[in-house]
Amino acid sequence: MKRISALILGLVLLAAAILPPGPVYAEEGGTQTGSGAEESPVEISAPSAVLMEASTGKIIYEKDPDTPRPPASVTKIMTMLLIFDALEEGKIHPEDEVTVSEYAASMGGSQVYLEPGETQTVDTMLKCIAVASANDACVAMAEHICGNEEEFVSQMNRRAKDLGMTNTHFVNCNGLDADGHETSAEDIARMSRELIVKYPRIHEYSMIWMENIVHRTSKGESEFGLSNTNKLVRQYEYTTGLKTGSTGDAGFCVSATAEKDGIELIAVIMAAENSKDRFADAVRLLNYGFAKCQLYTDSSTDGVGPVPVEQGVEETVMAERSGDFAYLDTEGASLSLIERRVEIPDAVRAPVKKGDILGQIIYTLDGKEIGRTDLIAPAGVDKASYMDCLESAAQRILP
Repeated sequence: MKRISALILGLVLLAAAILPPGPVYAEEGGTQTGSGAEESPVEISAPSAVLMEASTGKIIYEKDPDTPRPPASVTKIMTMLLIFDALEEGKIHPEDEVTVSEYAASMGGSQVYLEPGETQTVDTMLKCIAVASANDACVAMAEHICGNEEEFVSQMNRRAKDLGMTNTHFVNCNGLDADGHETSAEDIARMSRELIVKYPRIHEYSMIWMENIVHRTSKGESEFGLSNTNKLVRQYEYTTGLKTGSTGDAGFCVSATAEKDGIELIAVIMAAENSKDRFADAVRLLNYGFAKCQLYTDSSTDGVGPVPVEQGVEETVMAERSGDFAYLDTEGASLSLIERRVEIPDAVRAPVKKGDILGQIIYTLDGKEIGRTDLIAPAGVDKASYMDCLESAAQRILP
């Protein structure tokens, strides 16, 4: 009996030495799977993916979001962003004629077969890029704005840096495979957000399903049909854009934007195995986001009034919001319980400069602050001189 007990004890000790002390966890796509761990909320087949809410920039889902990968024609989101920047600054105009160089016309891959010397308007070039993913149109626009593609790509990289796209380096403006041309899923979401929030007119281009353009060359006129590379435009009812891409190095990529009930989402998929998987992954992410998200917004000026100015040429200065407030909830909170509190000082001292912060609107939920919006001066107020003070005093004394 003693020998049996000793044998059992030995087996127990041996098992304790071999087996791990607790449950084993494995990480995949930023979520843990295993006993006691949080399961992935949605299954995505692609190796990299991000889901972002557009108005707040909040990331709702991520899977390997920071690994640099070739982006293929999703690159053109940055190209179109720079085109819209140039339009906003008045450097170019939609009706401007763009002349196609031999270099631009020589681009391979997806193209609209522009010929050297051919001219198209900026508006038409944008359609060619957004709808047909035209590599030749990208280079033509880069040369039109900056003189050459190299300077345009330098501006793309500077814009990426300003947006905090730390895993991005562009080598060209159209996304053709090139050594060192790479970005990440999160960085794509960042530039997509900048484009659709700052320039919502992009949706007018990215939602075109089919349209004809006219080639006018020395050979005469001919029509060419544009067909949207983003099949979600027809297959997913909430789609608003944005851009697809695929090459041998990049696999199949997409930055898909969609809007439902006032919530706009950005679903980025990189390196999917095929086009069908790319779109299926994007739809899964978008459906997951719409089911999970609710958005609170506020643009009212209730409780915001003029602020007294001490020793100023004006007695008061108006306070205005620096922008609208948005709060994205993904936990099922009751947004009707959000409270707002206006904090403005009893007075400010002159001089007041345009844009100076005068106060804040503070938002709380269940007693916890969830954000705030600055109240700023829309115009400056100079400090009153000695003579200003005398005149003001005289006006108060004299009838």
